Amino acid sequence: MSDAASGTYERPDTMLRDDRASTELLGMDVVEMSEDHAIVTMVVRDDMVNGHQIVHGGLVFTVADTAFAMACNSEGSVTVSSGAEITYYAPGRAGDLLTATAQVRSRRGRSVLCDVEVRNAQGIIAEFRGHGKTVTQDRLRAEQTS
Repeated sequence: MSDAASGTYERPDTMLRDDRASTELLGMDVVEMSEDHAIVTMVVRDDMVNGHQIVHGGLVFTVADTAFAMACNSEGSVTVSSGAEITYYAPGRAGDLLTATAQVRSRRGRSVLCDVEVRNAQGIIAEFRGHGKTVTQDRLRAEQTS
């Protein structure tokens, strides 16, 4: 599936297929994926809200993080997160369709910077900034086994 020497995916779209947490557990869909850009959606289910009856912040982070991953890996690189931060502006609620739109802002050497907006029907509910590092598949496998 990958070219280990160059650290690229033969088919970047397989990344989400293999991400069972995003697809099977949380029901995310990739609406768009092009070079350095991705749009991912997720419907907020009743079991995704917290005690205040608003979507759990960790799940807003997760849909943003998935869009970040799709944008950073869209051209076939193997890019992993090295850090991220999120700012919440408004709550989401059960039944909302969350749309996370990611755009890579910068690629310098192995470093990647990507911004993600998360919206519901009322507007923007959060902004996420992700930092990534491009690695080879061999290095990724070695770090997973150590």
